[in-house]
Amino acid sequence: MKTMDRGWNTLVDVASLARALNEESVRLVDARATASTALRVVDTRFSLADVQSGAAQYAVGHIPGAVYADLNHDLSNLDRQGHGRHPLPDSEAFAATLGRWGITPDTQVVAYDAADGSMAASRLWWLLRLIGHRNVAVLDGGLAAWQAAGHALQAGAVNAPEAAPYPGQFDLTQVVSADEVQSRLAQAPGWLVDARAAERYRGDVEPLDRIAGHVPGAVNRPFGMNLRDGHFRSAQELRAELQPLLGTYRPDQGVVMCGSGVTACHLLLGFEHAGLHGVKVFADSWSGWSSDTQRPVATG
Repeated sequence: MKTMDRGWNTLVDVASLARALNEESVRLVDARATASTALRVVDTRFSLADVQSGAAQYAVGHIPGAVYADLNHDLSNLDRQGHGRHPLPDSEAFAATLGRWGITPDTQVVAYDAADGSMAASRLWWLLRLIGHRNVAVLDGGLAAWQAAGHALQAGAVNAPEAAPYPGQFDLTQVVSADEVQSRLAQAPGWLVDARAAERYRGDVEPLDRIAGHVPGAVNRPFGMNLRDGHFRSAQELRAELQPLLGTYRPDQGVVMCGSGVTACHLLLGFEHAGLHGVKVFADSWSGWSSDTQRPVATG
């Protein structure tokens, strides 16, 4: 049985994923099929308030065949200092993690979290793209949409057939450093877009980081504006709103940020879904920027 090249690289809906999982089940019982999977689903549920809750929820029930990715342990390297609350993982370590999940360059990956993709499905989507993997998509509506459609869950861990470490390295030209942000502060606004909620951007409140406010010149676009009723809005709608934020800049001159480099990936996914390709991520984001008291801060 020949597998389909699905080529999902931004979003996938629940119905399409359910059909694909059924096709994959049929393929794997075919006498000619190997144990490897052409489709890997990854559960990335995580809560900043309770970092153990995502793994606990996964154990109780997840999309059948899904493996679990922990934001702190698999999608970050918390040992790196000065790079915010969720520093990038080491490229080699992430490649080994992908191999442990059975992900190869030929695998179609679908990432999901509890609902909207912001915690932390979009982060995994971005990291896979960063290491050179293109067939990766976020499940639109997440587990909430899967359950609302009446699909079953599977309990317990999934032992995926392992593969070799993924043959790739992070393309760090797509990652913007604090020094690069500093060097662009005199440029006209539009190149840097902050995905945090408006009250955090303004500096009215700061529940997570040492200092309240934003990078001078950054414009605010809360990532939740990508959504309607828990699903991504149409590409046309998002393009009409996101393109003007860039002003005179091309998308590949744009940079997105947030609190720690997680929800910025959701905003990046919105740009990509809208056909505005090439925006980069300030991975350290506000938590990294504000860790150095010599860097300027704006409020209001």
